[in-house]
Amino acid sequence: MIPISAAAASVLTRSYTYHQRVESWLGDQLLADDIPVDAGSEETDRALRVPERISLTVPRRDRGMSWSPTTDDHPLAARGQRLRVQLGVGVGNGEIEWLQRGWYVIQDSEAEGDDVSVTAVGLLSLIDEARLVSPYQPTGTLLSTLRGLVEPALTVVADVALVDRAVPAGINYDESRIDAIGELLDAWGADAWVTEDGYLYVADSTPSTVPVLALTNQTGGTIIEATGSSSREGAWNAVVARGTASDGSQVQGVAYDTTGPAAIGGSFNPLPVPFFYSSPLVTTVAQANRAAQTVLTRKKRTTGIEFAVDMVPHPALQAGDTVSVTTDEYTDLLCAIEALGLPYTADGGRQSLVVRSLA
Repeated sequence: MIPISAAAASVLTRSYTYHQRVESWLGDQLLADDIPVDAGSEETDRALRVPERISLTVPRRDRGMSWSPTTDDHPLAARGQRLRVQLGVGVGNGEIEWLQRGWYVIQDSEAEGDDVSVTAVGLLSLIDEARLVSPYQPTGTLLSTLRGLVEPALTVVADVALVDRAVPAGINYDESRIDAIGELLDAWGADAWVTEDGYLYVADSTPSTVPVLALTNQTGGTIIEATGSSSREGAWNAVVARGTASDGSQVQGVAYDTTGPAAIGGSFNPLPVPFFYSSPLVTTVAQANRAAQTVLTRKKRTTGIEFAVDMVPHPALQAGDTVSVTTDEYTDLLCAIEALGLPYTADGGRQSLVVRSLA
């Protein structure tokens, strides 16, 4: 959750004034400090390789300026321009508290009629499109390998509690940087996301059990509905992680799902239903056990109880945040935000969330 003051948090529970400000930057040069936005929204989905996408509608002409991207250095051109999006909450007495939503790379912009339509995506797009020209054979540690895969496009910041370790010899990544990062994070027992300040933050993959917000059906204009979907597909109740020790022998770790409807030994299946994961980055049994638990946690994200939430816009909420959900069937059920839709303008409607239970 984006840090927010107590005053702004209290305002978000009732009617408030909503503001937005969008800047355009090319490198360290500010091209426009207040792009006129008639309509805008953000869509984020953790299941995507690049989770964030924003859409803006800008008037073709405003304040004597043409917003049609006719030159490579125009604020809305897709030649490396980045948008910095801030949302403001009126906290009373004419004061506005500004929250930074993030940085986004302009993907495309097109003038049609009186408007310019702009699409921008999260900074991970820079990594996704930059496939390796030649094989990458890392040396050093997991953290230095991660930095070698993403910097200088993104700056990596590691949580101080995350324990780094050496990379075994013989590791080779061929093409996809994003796929290499995913394998590295699973083997490390870590997760990574782009922060609102534009850094790639890497931390322990264990979800937080402290909710940042309580969501209650039919309270404060919030409507919560269970999606009603249920499938056995992807409902693993065990993960087997394998690697190779320094002497060439195989190491293995197993993590079991012991809670929820697919728990091992329960009615779902009295036998293990395993997902198999292997990585040359795993060299000890302890590392294999940690990797297995990390993969199991990620797999359970897709099979938890799913709720669709319709609510008053809360500009501080982010995908991955832990919230509590209360409905007629559940009380204070811990869930993670898997996807969200957030309007950027006061007349843009309500915010939508897709949340899934952590248990």
